[in-house]
Amino acid sequence: MNPSLNGMPGPTSRVFFSQRLRLHYVDWGNPEAPPLLLVHGGRDHCRNWDWVAQALRKDWHVICPDLRGHGDSQWSPDGNYSMAAYIYDLAQLIHQQNLAPVTIVAHSLGGNICLRYTGIHPDKVRKLVAIEGLGPSPKVIAERGNKPMNERMTEWIDEQRKLSARAPRKYPTIEDAFKRMQEENKHLSAAQARHLTEQGVNQNEDGTYSWKFDNYVRVNQPYDMSYEAIEELWARITCPTLLVYGKESWASNPEKDGRIKHFKTAKVVEFERAGHWVQHDRLDDFVATTREFIK
Repeated sequence: MNPSLNGMPGPTSRVFFSQRLRLHYVDWGNPEAPPLLLVHGGRDHCRNWDWVAQALRKDWHVICPDLRGHGDSQWSPDGNYSMAAYIYDLAQLIHQQNLAPVTIVAHSLGGNICLRYTGIHPDKVRKLVAIEGLGPSPKVIAERGNKPMNERMTEWIDEQRKLSARAPRKYPTIEDAFKRMQEENKHLSAAQARHLTEQGVNQNEDGTYSWKFDNYVRVNQPYDMSYEAIEELWARITCPTLLVYGKESWASNPEKDGRIKHFKTAKVVEFERAGHWVQHDRLDDFVATTREFIK
């Protein structure tokens, strides 16, 4: 499948507001069909779903938001990219556009957000596909240990201070940004990498190119929900849930690390020859699996 729209109209850009931020999403039309949200991951953007959206747009009303600080959404003035803020933004989009009960397909950070949202509002989600969205594995969490709050806050302050002095990286040409995209994911075809690059950069005033995301999204928050609280939210999910993993990814499969026990209705699918971005690495097979699951 290629990024061409095959003569069909592309998505329409729209905005909504959350905590005074002007947030962006694209709407692929077909408003009479059931709503389908496609939610991207960290340092990504809504147009990374273009291939999936094209495949599903005839049967679904596909909406793809840019998370705050990502894509064409506004950057948070105070660098607030907490999980609570992301969840609120998602809740506002679903509320304002009257999408519930909504079907959701989400990746990585987006999957983490949507899994928690679904646990908070299980009646508002019809079906959920989360691609590597459970966050760090139990092993990684154990290795990090339980650092005292003063240490976590000190690290966070230091990271924030460093980021405040870090200007967005500038690429002399869009070809240089394209090469960086190819380095980030070796599974991408050249056509995929070019499309993701063209949609993921802005041209600066001096003619160079920079990624659209805010550098402050890189820093981990010093505090979050406890792991026990997150597991409680997973256990509250009542809709059919598909947890998707790439066999060549760094992410830990929940069937193998035990986290699947916290879910009542979830099953795991692992794709061969795929890394973290399963929706790109095994596009046709991912679309077929998703289409069958959410129908």
